[in-house]
Amino acid sequence: MSAPEFSLIVTLADAAHGRALSVEADTETRARIAKRLNLVGLDRFTVTAEVRAIAGGIGAKGEVQALVVQACAATDLPVPATIAEPFDLRFLRDVDAPVGEDEEIEIGSEDLDLLPLEGDRVDLGDAAVQTLSLALDPFPRHPDATRILVEKGVLSEEAVGPFAALAKLRGKPDA
Repeated sequence: MSAPEFSLIVTLADAAHGRALSVEADTETRARIAKRLNLVGLDRFTVTAEVRAIAGGIGAKGEVQALVVQACAATDLPVPATIAEPFDLRFLRDVDAPVGEDEEIEIGSEDLDLLPLEGDRVDLGDAAVQTLSLALDPFPRHPDATRILVEKGVLSEEAVGPFAALAKLRGKPDA
């Protein structure tokens, strides 16, 4: 496993008395994060958090703030965005309890922010990058995308969508 792009190690000892963190990634680190998340650019990446000891591990509540630039899904033009994504994570020892083959598990929304505690430490920085990843627009769209597509002769959104090639085959006889 390769080293995380942004590492911010928090230990049980740090969490025992509570700890406030505020860390901003430098230019080189932001470039590595941008590459991992397939961003055109990452002009700012800041993590603020309150870390505390909880039963069975470490709790971290805070926010990821970022200035990102993504590529438009339709035109590849840059789409800037400001992200302020809150998080409330719990790193616990027993998160990865094995489940039997015939057992069913039900995951509720309270389980979504549970992560495994690795020994006596967690990497809050890597968790913050994952939080940013989940906050990104999966289909960023440049404000001029429709106009540009019309100018290029694309008449509708369906014509550039993932099923455009299949739509062209509709109505053709089998070969």
